[in-house]
Amino acid sequence: MKVDLLIENFIFHCKYEKNLTEKTIKAYSSDFQQLKEFKNFFELDISQVDKVLLKEYIRYLYSFNLKPKSIKRKVAVLKAFFNYLEFEEIIEINPFRKMRISIKEDNNLPKIIEMKNIKKLLRYVYCSKNNFASKESFSYKSIIRDIAVLELLFSTGLRVSEVSNLKITDIDLFSGYIKVMGKGNKERTIHVCEQESKNILKEYFSLFKSDIENKKYFFINRLGRRFSEQSITLMIRKYQNKAKVNQHLTPHMFRHSFATMLLEEGVDIRYIQGMLGHASISTTQIYTHINNKKQKKILSSKHPRRNLSFS
Repeated sequence: MKVDLLIENFIFHCKYEKNLTEKTIKAYSSDFQQLKEFKNFFELDISQVDKVLLKEYIRYLYSFNLKPKSIKRKVAVLKAFFNYLEFEEIIEINPFRKMRISIKEDNNLPKIIEMKNIKKLLRYVYCSKNNFASKESFSYKSIIRDIAVLELLFSTGLRVSEVSNLKITDIDLFSGYIKVMGKGNKERTIHVCEQESKNILKEYFSLFKSDIENKKYFFINRLGRRFSEQSITLMIRKYQNKAKVNQHLTPHMFRHSFATMLLEEGVDIRYIQGMLGHASISTTQIYTHINNKKQKKILSSKHPRRNLSFS
């Protein structure tokens, strides 16, 4: 059978049998597009694909100067494809079984937002809100929405895609209870506990109620559509500049900051794992390595050597 037909069947399997998210399906399709450009791969019969050709493809990926993480993802998608072929008995032996692939990722520690910058950002947006004379304009409504998004990112550690895709049915505004559909369609719950954060979410809902109930998405843009991940990113950049925050901010940095600050407060890492929706504790453990200032403070104030004097 031709590779292109088998890939089409695999995408169908991922979408309708494994129920993978639309975002994941789109990423798979993008990765296969790069494979298509390699030696007319899609035109080959599957029997022509062996480990020699696959190794050649991996070398081909390195020629684009891609990040190791991107190469690792593309290889993982290809592995999943061949696992599917083997399981469906389309091929007898998965060629990846005879390959040893080790792609070392750069050990880039997650960047967090300094607490002074979070305060500066929130102070600016709340002051801007309070300076509005009229609460009827869309400008006022939009800043309420923007504050609600910022509060949610900081108080829950949600991914920007999770915030953007929240439905009205996912949120209980009175209890602060939020149901989240994370990666791999894994559901988790998290609570907004600060009263000021809950108040801004309630005010936002009251201003956008008709659009929200019509479109079902909780966060809405000027056109009454879903407030997208890109729009949230641009919104944060806008307030970063207006508040004169001297640090480049992204939505994901709120998530990193959420995890790091909870860890610094002594919260068990397994609770943080659950709140972030990490499948593996090893993913969460990266936050144990990122704050050298905190480490210095702990060692200087808690280490027993400070009580020993020999002079």
